[in-house]
Amino acid sequence: MAAALLANVLYSTGFVLEKRALAALPQVTVREPAKLLRLVLGSPLWIGGSLSLAAGFAAQLVVYRTLPIAAAQGIFVSGLVLLVLLSARLLGEETTGRERYALGAILAALLMVVLSLREDADTVGSEAPYPLILLVCVPSLAAGVWLYGSAERRARHRHRLPTTGVEYGVAVGVLYGVSSLAIKGVSNYLTDLTAGGIGEALLNLLRSPYPYLLLFTGAFGLVMSQAALQRCRASLIVPVCTTVTCLYTAVLGTLSFGEALPQEPLRLALRLAGTALAITVLLTMPKHDRQAAAQPSLGAKELTPP
Repeated sequence: MAAALLANVLYSTGFVLEKRALAALPQVTVREPAKLLRLVLGSPLWIGGSLSLAAGFAAQLVVYRTLPIAAAQGIFVSGLVLLVLLSARLLGEETTGRERYALGAILAALLMVVLSLREDADTVGSEAPYPLILLVCVPSLAAGVWLYGSAERRARHRHRLPTTGVEYGVAVGVLYGVSSLAIKGVSNYLTDLTAGGIGEALLNLLRSPYPYLLLFTGAFGLVMSQAALQRCRASLIVPVCTTVTCLYTAVLGTLSFGEALPQEPLRLALRLAGTALAITVLLTMPKHDRQAAAQPSLGAKELTPP
């Protein structure tokens, strides 16, 4: 629990720092990845945000060794509250009443998942068949990249309202969901490393698909998330991304790694209700950012000759 909450703090801080750094940079795009990387790597603030995210990754490894996947994802969702608070304080992003209701629903979903935990009954999965992992992850990666490309093409239409980032968040969330499964897989090899068989454990890890899934999702996720984060409010795109990642990991990860759901009816109902509530929040998120839509009209009015 402590490691999960620490990961939340580190991830929220990292996203806010990166968003603030991106606001000061020229516009970046996925069509020019080399330029994007050159710009962000030249920003000390962005590097600080990336280090915070890397530390959150390390904390996440600890979480997956001690908590079931579904339970861990429920706790990770709590970081959205801190993210919105930091976005309002450090980025000046205002949240609407609808968004605040969504945060309240997310907190309720978190509470349901936490109440469904029982240390002496929950099992933590350790292995998943490699063919099953590839069958789940490869189509997901293709779908995430395709969805992001579709959102890019729609966003280039001149008369389209500015997007809130829901489409971008879903696409990146799918990629990070695959990354989360890979992190879960890598975490299972940490026991062998700490037991002393470092060479054999590393060799076994390299024979698994997990390092290569992490490399793919790390490279594509970095470029895609930074371009989306620069265009959209962090207080909207990151919650969508996080919710998709958590749902993807909780559902497919639980099945892939063979982690059983609670057997007691009340605990099972709490966990399923928390998941259903999170899905409902995602589906009701606004698709267009009317706050951003008002800005161009003001600019156009100023440029109109008397």
